[in-house]
Amino acid sequence: MSFLFGSRSSKTFKPKKNIPEGSHQYELLKHAEATLGSGNLRMAVMLPDGEDLNEWVAVNTVDFFNQINMLYGTITDFCTEESCPLMSAGPRYEYHWADGTNIKKPIKCSAPKYIDYLMTWVQDQLDDETLFPSKIGVPFPKNFMSVAKTILKRLFRVYAHIYHQHFDSVIELQEEAHLNTSFKHFIFFVQEFNLIDRKELAPLQELIDKLTSKDR
Repeated sequence: MSFLFGSRSSKTFKPKKNIPEGSHQYELLKHAEATLGSGNLRMAVMLPDGEDLNEWVAVNTVDFFNQINMLYGTITDFCTEESCPLMSAGPRYEYHWADGTNIKKPIKCSAPKYIDYLMTWVQDQLDDETLFPSKIGVPFPKNFMSVAKTILKRLFRVYAHIYHQHFDSVIELQEEAHLNTSFKHFIFFVQEFNLIDRKELAPLQELIDKLTSKDR
C-alpha cells in the first residue's frame, strides 16, 4: 500500500497504475489501506462483507503491481545484465520468459530483461478494460481469476529475485522493512484466496514460514 512508502520520492520501474478516484474500486482500495493501517494483515486481506471477490482481487493485484514496481525501482541500479545475466531466485531456481503471444517459446534472458518483459506484460493486462473493467456495472470476464493467478505468480518471481539476489542492497538502502511488509501482505493475500500453487512459492518457502508463523 502506498502508505508503506510515506512521501519518499520513489523511483518506479514502470509508470504507476492508478485506480480512478471516486470509483468503487478506489473506495475498496481506501478500505484496504485503512485495515492495513490497523496492523492486522490477516484481517486486512479478507474479502469485505458484501463485496465481489473478482473486484477485491483486481484492486489488490493493481496495488501489488504498484508496490513491486516501487520496490524493484529502488534496486534497478544493482540489477544489471552483468550482475544478473539470468533471471534466478537463488542457485536452484531459474525463470525463462514466455507470454504465449509475442514470445511463445520460453527464452533465457537476464533478470532486468525478464522483469521488464514481466512488468510490461502485467501492465498490458491491467490496462485491458475487458480483463480489468474499471467502470461500475461492467462484468469481469469468466477467465479473470486465471489471469489474476498468472499475474500474481509472475509478480512473486520479482520478490523472489529481490530477496535472493539483492537483499544486501535492500538493507543498504534501508528498505528491508518495506520489502518484508509488502511481501507479507502479498503472501497473506494469495494464501487467503489460494491464488498461487505452493510449488511456485518454493524459492521463498522458508521466509514465508517465518513471516507467517507469528500470525497463525
